[in-house]
Amino acid sequence: MVRLTRAQQQARTRAAVLSAAASEFEEHGYAEAKVDRIAERAELTRGAVYSNFSSKRSLYLAVLLDEWPHRPIAGASPSSEPAFGVAAAAEAFARVWLERLPLAGDTAAGARLRARSVAGVFDDEPGRRVLGELTRLEGLLLGLALESCRPAGGRRVRLAEMILTLLHGADHLAESAPGFGDPFDLARACGHLTSVSLHDEWDPPHLPFIPAARTCDDRWEPPEEIDDGVLVVLGARRLGAAEEAVRAIASGASFEAGNVTIAAVTSDPAEIGALVRLRVSGTMAMLRQIFPAGVRPPVRIIVDGAEGFAHAIGVPVGDDTEAAVRIRDGRIIARADGRGAGHAAVTA
Repeated sequence: MVRLTRAQQQARTRAAVLSAAASEFEEHGYAEAKVDRIAERAELTRGAVYSNFSSKRSLYLAVLLDEWPHRPIAGASPSSEPAFGVAAAAEAFARVWLERLPLAGDTAAGARLRARSVAGVFDDEPGRRVLGELTRLEGLLLGLALESCRPAGGRRVRLAEMILTLLHGADHLAESAPGFGDPFDLARACGHLTSVSLHDEWDPPHLPFIPAARTCDDRWEPPEEIDDGVLVVLGARRLGAAEEAVRAIASGASFEAGNVTIAAVTSDPAEIGALVRLRVSGTMAMLRQIFPAGVRPPVRIIVDGAEGFAHAIGVPVGDDTEAAVRIRDGRIIARADGRGAGHAAVTA
């Protein structure tokens, strides 16, 4: 027999744990799942499970992330022309989202796994706060996509948040009352929400009072190449601040600012980091099906490897981090820290 290297053995053990955990979570759900049973299913010790995953929560999130590539999202076919009207785009997004709803034969636990649900998984205050920031970021991404649709209009983030409220509600209701509600009706309802007048304006009262960015001429050695523009490093509890940089560019405050890159960092990569990866990757995957050409202004979200960007600009990796730099011709020409950093870097 060929002797496995240490890395190969670790990969085999991890795969065995993930397979056993997926079966355990699908059968018993997150709350009732037992690490001892997962170890028994994998024919490993409890210690072997914990040597790969620090907690049941990190293991559950790893299962969801591991399952993601093998469960393609059905829905609207990609088109090279983002020529959607806003109502059609909202309905198309809803149809893609609702593909995750439980099937008639799913158990309650299986339904939650299929929907990649984290209901009841992050029921502590730090987790709830991160979920709130993640949902704000999802609202921004969907809102920017809707803003690129006909007819041309202003900010559509409040519309996106209304759509997400309806869809998240459908998720929760499908878990507690499977079969209730018609997905086609829900998708049409999301399209009709675009006709509601929301008076959506962007005017945070704190932005006029944030400190100006500091001009500089520093070396820029990123872990991977990114385009000139603004890099904003945001902790998991500050992700909602991404819009401050986006709106400054969209308003023409800085003609040369270019793209916005958001690097999402956390001091807890096993749990909070996995949650951010799960939610952001899911949202971006759905949006790419409907808006393959992207949105304007361009926004890139970096989750994997984001810590490297934080180190590259010399800021700490933490859940409350908020810092930004402006990059031009491969040099850092402005820096800002603290609340409003992204806005300050754009308007430097």
